[in-house]
Amino acid sequence: MKTELHIPSELRFLNIVENWLLGCLEMDLGESVDWPRQSNRLRLVLAEAFSNVVRHAHRDRPHLPVLVRLELKEEDICLEVWDYGRGYNLDEYMAPTPEAMQEGGYGWLIMNRLMDRVEYSLQVDMEGRNCLKLEANLVDKSKEKVKS
Repeated sequence: MKTELHIPSELRFLNIVENWLLGCLEMDLGESVDWPRQSNRLRLVLAEAFSNVVRHAHRDRPHLPVLVRLELKEEDICLEVWDYGRGYNLDEYMAPTPEAMQEGGYGWLIMNRLMDRVEYSLQVDMEGRNCLKLEANLVDKSKEKVKS
């Protein structure tokens, strides 16, 4: 299954994006997945990715749409979140530490802990968009211990 959603850059649409994603997956996967666990994980990852686009990438240009693509092959999910922002240089990323008690910077850490693979590419298409690619196996993850 492949599908995509174009959605305005407003946090009020986050619930729509979450329902779209989980509805598509549940229709295709049915009972083969531990839905309580997987839906919580995917909601958190999607909320982090979508809110980063709205709050950072499109902060000064809220009229720009966010593109969310979903591809499902058996139990492997690939989720892409596309934006038109300036992009973020991952070489400058400093993982938060408990003693620093910083307010931000946890999104990248959360996404990497919850997904099997996370990639971020700057200006990868003719429109100059950035792409955050999130991949995971939904069945294996439900049986696996949380990564440390």
